[in-house]
Amino acid sequence: MKKLLLTLFILGSLFRFSAQADEGMWIPMLIERLNHTDMQKLGLQLTAEEIYSVNNSSLKDAIVIFGRGCTGEIISGQGLLLTNHHCGYGSIQSVSSVENDYLKNGFWAKNHQEEIPIPGLTAQFLVRMEDVTSTVLDGIDASLGEKERGEKVGERMKEIVKSSTEGTHYNAILKEYYEGNEYYLLVYETFRDVRLAGTPPESIGKFGSDTDNWMWPRHTGDFSIFRVYAGADNKPAEYSTDNQPLKSRHFLPVSIDGVKKDDFAMILGNPGSTDRYLTSWGVEMAINETNPTRVKIRAEKLRIMDEGMEANEKVRLQYASKYAGVANYWKYFIGQTRGLKRLDVTEKKQQIEKDFTARIEADPNLMKKYGEALPLIKNAYQTLSSYNLSRWYMAEAIMQGSEILGLANRTHKLNELLSDKKSDQDAIQKEIDRLKKGADGAFKNYDKGIDQNLLARMLEMYYNDVPEAYQPALLRKMASKHKNDFASLAADVFGKSSFSSLEKVNALLANPKAKSIESDPAYQLIRAFSEINSKIQKSGESVNADMRRGNRLFVAGLREMQPQRTFYPNANFSLRLTYGTVQDYYPADAVHFDYVTTTKGILEKEDPSTWEFVVPEKLKNMIDKGDFGQYGNPDGTMTVNFLTNHDITGGNSGSPVIDGKGNLIGLAFDGNWEAMSGDIAFEPELQRTISVDIRYVLLIVDKFAGATNLINEMVMVKDGRKIMREHKSTEDSKTTR
Repeated sequence: MKKLLLTLFILGSLFRFSAQADEGMWIPMLIERLNHTDMQKLGLQLTAEEIYSVNNSSLKDAIVIFGRGCTGEIISGQGLLLTNHHCGYGSIQSVSSVENDYLKNGFWAKNHQEEIPIPGLTAQFLVRMEDVTSTVLDGIDASLGEKERGEKVGERMKEIVKSSTEGTHYNAILKEYYEGNEYYLLVYETFRDVRLAGTPPESIGKFGSDTDNWMWPRHTGDFSIFRVYAGADNKPAEYSTDNQPLKSRHFLPVSIDGVKKDDFAMILGNPGSTDRYLTSWGVEMAINETNPTRVKIRAEKLRIMDEGMEANEKVRLQYASKYAGVANYWKYFIGQTRGLKRLDVTEKKQQIEKDFTARIEADPNLMKKYGEALPLIKNAYQTLSSYNLSRWYMAEAIMQGSEILGLANRTHKLNELLSDKKSDQDAIQKEIDRLKKGADGAFKNYDKGIDQNLLARMLEMYYNDVPEAYQPALLRKMASKHKNDFASLAADVFGKSSFSSLEKVNALLANPKAKSIESDPAYQLIRAFSEINSKIQKSGESVNADMRRGNRLFVAGLREMQPQRTFYPNANFSLRLTYGTVQDYYPADAVHFDYVTTTKGILEKEDPSTWEFVVPEKLKNMIDKGDFGQYGNPDGTMTVNFLTNHDITGGNSGSPVIDGKGNLIGLAFDGNWEAMSGDIAFEPELQRTISVDIRYVLLIVDKFAGATNLINEMVMVKDGRKIMREHKSTEDSKTTR
């Protein structure tokens, strides 16, 4: 009887941590089996087939991977693509200049001919997903060592990807889910001609900038508009003036009904990475060492970049995207640490582990299968603690620090070719051409002063904070030579290196010699650090193997012990669906946040003395007059942003917020400060997604920018009916649903 009661208690305890209705990043192809009924109860009116289908047009056909790390959606029959302003930021910056500063002033193409090509930018459409777990894991015994297992799994994954794309223009990737317990193939169609069609000025698209980042209330018009082009056959093609706007299988109609509390909504996007099954040891390491280290290093990077950007308008534009990239997760790590502590996540994880252990100890079969899971993970973290600080300093301060080291490191292959007497001259010339092309791009957005200061400070921090066992002897020798004056050390490196300017790099490549490369101080430094990095990686081989095995067994055990719970896998930058409702929240005792913000808040935040809160005069006049047209609320206000209780993370930026009928109602762009621990532990009462209301997007495009050519492409819906507009687009947009 006692054993029965213990078992019931443990099962109940484990169940306490099961997914809430609004939690989960769900695999779209499994929606009908796992989630469709629950979604219907909340207000979904679409079939599962209308959300995800391989054979017919569905919502998934309107969703793209935008660039390398965001989501976008198609909103017209002519390939018009909507995403976040911060997702398009780097692309917008890349085609801007001091004379044509599209970040500062915005840009609106009045026709297709005015749209600006963005070299290297892609839009990837998911063609299909396929569960290939049985093929990948067939015959792989549970007792197989991690190295051998990894090699076999890797070989099979390559074979499956090759066979799935051979003879087609598709590309594919095979990803693991549930910590390696399941595998899914994802086949994509990648379009390489993507052009900028419109973007608001930073004063709208980035209103509030770093101050408001991750915060609520928010008043940001975080959107930008691009267009996907295809060849004459409507298939991917390299940029050409002959290309035509893509005719997508599906595009999203745009609703101007607005949102109300408790309205159903769902998000389809590509969340980047979560760690919901992270154990207490991982949480403790994040709180005590990993996050503080990354915050400290990034704070110094931002300070140095900011000093250089403040002094020169050209430099400000050159470093705008770099600065934003560093700043975003600098603040995120601060918030995550705060959230993990405040919400007692370590203690909650420890309770899960305690219950897991008690459950397997009560069942010999479970003990045999999963008994080593938690000990493997615990021991791995104990070993990792000896070099964790070093690996993050290597990653943040050296490999992602001063750019001169990266530029020098790129010549390593050339140096090897030059040093090998058997090397083919054609291979050498091919490598030289590659380096020349890369150098042109690198120095387009480069400032020697900033980079020299970065090198000095990053080397100084590494020298002072990292254990000597993980420091290159060369670093200590150079520091001693300059009497620990790292500004002097950096100046000496920049003065002697061939990688400190485009002119010097080109001169080196015009007459490359192995001796010249090997004697370069920047090259010597990065190669010395690379040797230490190899040492760190070598230290991590057994740790990573134990961690992989432990996590795989832990998740498999949780799933087997809780058959009543519907599990979802960690995010891995593949298409997922999350659903929930429009909601307010209470961030602290006696504090309540409404679920919408309005343009009134823009004027309340206005501060002409700081660029983050400058309000364009035209927008201010529109707000003062209540000139919102059909996009305003019945009470005369104008919604800017709204909240939902969706489960999202980085990579979801730009994802469409879709109503129960499949119409676009908003654009997800951020999470809230109180729930920054969400990548590790979802907190349903606190976790909120911040989105820009689609009506505010339309207001800016239509009445602020006057870009009616873009408005007229869209199919607008109000009260379930399409709206007829006075202006007709040159090509009639038709839905394919």
